Amino acid sequence: MNNIKIISYNVNGIRAAMRKGLVQWLQQSSADIIGFQEIKAVENQIDTEALRQAGYHYQYWFPAQRKGYSGTGIISKIKPKNVVYGTGIDYMDAEGRNIRADFDGFSFMSMYLPSGTNAERLAIKFKYMDDFLDYAKQLRKDLPKLIISGDYNICHEPRDIHDPIRLQHVSGFLPEERAWLSAFIDSGFIDSFREFDPRPEQYTWWSYRAGSRARNKGWRIDYHMVTPELKPYLKRSIILPEAKHSDHCPILLEL
Repeated sequence: MNNIKIISYNVNGIRAAMRKGLVQWLQQSSADIIGFQEIKAVENQIDTEALRQAGYHYQYWFPAQRKGYSGTGIISKIKPKNVVYGTGIDYMDAEGRNIRADFDGFSFMSMYLPSGTNAERLAIKFKYMDDFLDYAKQLRKDLPKLIISGDYNICHEPRDIHDPIRLQHVSGFLPEERAWLSAFIDSGFIDSFREFDPRPEQYTWWSYRAGSRARNKGWRIDYHMVTPELKPYLKRSIILPEAKHSDHCPILLEL
């Protein structure tokens, strides 16, 4: 396998991110494959030509049925052998939360797990978590070299959040959510970032409120999760906080 650079990025609206210089940044990053989450757009609203000129000739978009909401996408300089839109789980697919591209030697999924902003959405998040874990276990059997990257909307450990005591009752750091992420990892995935970097205070999302980003009051909720079969190929897995097109920052995986 030649060196391959993969970026995952919750852009919180791809049109807004492109207005903030996303395309120029992508050109500098020289990633081969990019998974987006929260695109909040359908394909004809996206400047796909600008992305094509940046080298991403293969583009796959999976918007939510509801306009201006959720949605995922994958753009690539390498042609995938196969692209799968969704999981076949109807309520997930209505929100455009999963898209997968299969390449020679590995498969890559961009995934956007719901946030539990209120009691109703938290119930949907828990249902999604359970259904997706079952789906991922099956998928691993067919695709042993699998990367599931994206916004998991869960901090795993106290070192992944800026105030673990005060926030332990907030969705994103609830004991049940953290236990689910542990179960997900135990089912056959590696948190690639933690293979390389044990430090606390390494975050991928900051609230827009109260100057959180400048003060690094953040959460690490974006992950490149890889199956153990890919562990020998891991070269690096890093957070790129200098990119500021969203309330999230991109994360980079190099194989």
